[in-house]
Amino acid sequence: MSRPLLRPQATARVVVAVISGVLTAYAFPTHDVWWLAPVGVALLSASVVGAGWRLALLLGLAHGLGFFLPTLSWSGVYVGKLPWVALAALEALYIAVMCCVTSIVQRPLLATRFRPLAYAAVPLLWVLQEWARGTTPFGGFPWARLAFSQADSPLAPFARFAGAPGLTFAVASTGVVLHVLVREVVHRLGRPRTSAPRALPALSLALVVLALAPALAAVATTIPTDGRKVSVLFVQGNVPRAGLDFNAERRKVLDNHVQGTLAAAAQRRPAPSLVVWPENSSDIDPLENLDARADIRLAVETVKAPILVGAVLDGPGRYVSNASLFYRPGDLEPQRYVKQHPVPFAEYIPYRAFFRNFSDKVDLVSRDFTKGDRPGGFQVPVAGARPYWVIPTICFEVAYDDLMRDSTLQPGRAASILAVQTNNATFGYTAESEQQFAISRLRAIEHGRSVVHVSTVGVSGFINPDGSYVDKTALFTPAARYGAPVVRTEVTPADRLGALPQYVVALAVVGLILWGQWSRRLDARVDRTTTAAAQPRRDSLVV
Repeated sequence: MSRPLLRPQATARVVVAVISGVLTAYAFPTHDVWWLAPVGVALLSASVVGAGWRLALLLGLAHGLGFFLPTLSWSGVYVGKLPWVALAALEALYIAVMCCVTSIVQRPLLATRFRPLAYAAVPLLWVLQEWARGTTPFGGFPWARLAFSQADSPLAPFARFAGAPGLTFAVASTGVVLHVLVREVVHRLGRPRTSAPRALPALSLALVVLALAPALAAVATTIPTDGRKVSVLFVQGNVPRAGLDFNAERRKVLDNHVQGTLAAAAQRRPAPSLVVWPENSSDIDPLENLDARADIRLAVETVKAPILVGAVLDGPGRYVSNASLFYRPGDLEPQRYVKQHPVPFAEYIPYRAFFRNFSDKVDLVSRDFTKGDRPGGFQVPVAGARPYWVIPTICFEVAYDDLMRDSTLQPGRAASILAVQTNNATFGYTAESEQQFAISRLRAIEHGRSVVHVSTVGVSGFINPDGSYVDKTALFTPAARYGAPVVRTEVTPADRLGALPQYVVALAVVGLILWGQWSRRLDARVDRTTTAAAQPRRDSLVV
């Protein structure tokens, strides 16, 4: 008889890990059941605790695939299953390594009097795992972080204190507390009723209080939304068709945004201080094409306000540039910001010859996008009032902590709003656009800024500094909306701390490892001393 690959107990752990991943996926848009994120963490924590590192590696992979395959399904809607499965598998490997390290860190602590400390490894390593996959490889892919599922959660205000990493820590800590509490209840139910209830050890109680501190801080926080209101118009022009060939009729896409702006200007409302168009609203280079330049100029002079245009520019050299162009009435040339983090395999192909062996889709990117070298920001004049700054962010850049923070904290640009310009046409009617909108909502809270989130095809909307939103649009419909976002100058605690929370977490993990080794040696020494004391001395024996 052949032996099973896994013992029944290990098989049950794998099943729980898969379920935990699927439940975590349901916390994200468009399901939006935010409280399932800590439930998913609790189940994964329960499946990993006490497991060996090899089994923990498998459990993490099972959770990762159960989570990333549905959450990132939009990545394969037009390019096939291989890129989607490859991306999901790569992201799942980070969860696998996290669980493996969790097992290694927990094992010595679980065998000592400091057992409760073992559970602290889960939220700490979750933050490090997200940090790692958000920076590696090729600059990382920080999508689908626990924090980004919490836009509607009571925990969301904690983002203004410790950013997305801190919010992830809060979610994971809540999950671990849930795991420990359920384990305690099950433990008590399994005891005879005559036995006295066991008091919660002081260390366990301290850890529970520490884990719940972010939740208490979030619930007790009222996010400020005060500031000077300014009039802004965004235009969602739509595209002729969804898919990879959304810009096959590039002229039509540009015309849609021009006509949408002209129609909004004809409403006889007061002129806005700023108009925002999305990424790819002009895939015809307006710096080179006279017709495109003339049409954009017509829109600027008609609406009598600056327009922030998402454009693809020819150059430098063999490259192209994904840029935000800032056109002002009367100015001959626009100011520009070039996207600092082009997306690998979407805007440039690393090691093109190698990856062509797996998919000829790499050649859909015929020219690589260049990389910008500085944050952007444009001063918006306001008639009879102080000017303010609009800080552009292009597409997936909104998911990168350092890019968003550096853009917000530019010297001399304190009074500002954020503009997220994106194009979701290549993802069709999937959850990608809603997931990105949720990230923008968290960034509004984290940086204390209003966000104008505008997509070529939707969803678009005005996001307030507390993460609430107005005038949200539907997918693949033309829309033009006037809004009154507030301009704010606050520097939030999260911006002041920067990446410090992640460094603190890394030091805490090192501390846990050292503590585990020290406590295991300490308990071994105590056991030897106790054993020696219990043995009678040879010279005291009576013969």
